[in-house]
Amino acid sequence: MAAPNEISVLQLLRLIGLPDAPAIVDICIEPDFVEDPHLIPGSFRHAHTDITGLKARLAGQRCVIVCQKGIKLSQGVAAWLRADGIRAEYLAGGMVAWRDHAQTMRIPAAALPPFVDGASLWVTRHRPKIDRIACPWLIRRFIDAQARFLFVSPSEVLAVADRFGAVPFDVEGVDFSHQAEMCSFDTLLDVFGLYSDALDRMALVIRAADTNRHDLSPEAAGLLALSVGLSRQFKDDQAQLAQGLMIYDALYRWARDGSDEGHDWPAGRAS
Repeated sequence: MAAPNEISVLQLLRLIGLPDAPAIVDICIEPDFVEDPHLIPGSFRHAHTDITGLKARLAGQRCVIVCQKGIKLSQGVAAWLRADGIRAEYLAGGMVAWRDHAQTMRIPAAALPPFVDGASLWVTRHRPKIDRIACPWLIRRFIDAQARFLFVSPSEVLAVADRFGAVPFDVEGVDFSHQAEMCSFDTLLDVFGLYSDALDRMALVIRAADTNRHDLSPEAAGLLALSVGLSRQFKDDQAQLAQGLMIYDALYRWARDGSDEGHDWPAGRAS
């Protein structure tokens, strides 16, 4: 029988990418991590010896604790957190079970940008439309939940990146941008190894909308319309981002769980 504070690989996989996903804490000891330097999407590293620092970082948020095999370290930390009132679970089988499951994704640690003041920092052109909302969504949901985004004049993106240590994206001549017919969202998927049926389906819609190739996906015109309308509602890019994330949350759930569902009136009419 599973322990009451245990979560399986498949259960955790279903939570990753959702706006209310738990924090995922990788407490693998350094030798194990060096041997296999990969992370579960959205997770962050923290020493199992620093419970006080971890509680401060979690600030009461539900969490999943992950060690190499899901035994003494993760179970001990999860139990300690639960004793202090934090809803904590440990991943059954740990990173070994996650690595060996056919459906999981793993981020190479070397691909992660260095943190600036405790989180990754990204910069792009102001007045975002499609890629510049989709990319922050992907980063927040699968790479770094605490990531910050700066929106500046197009001419100043590279200078701001250099001065503040931010990662530039969706501008010409940088790593995280359009590559041939692919858009910046596609580039992020490739660099961070984020491949799944749902993300691939979502990427096609985003690419079609962002590159004005609506023949690739019938949903592209709708995404473009929503994106343009959203940009007209807000003068503040951060406020627009906050609302725009919900569009991509919905698009992800469609891509993962509802892409084969249609709608008609009256209900049940033969096609």
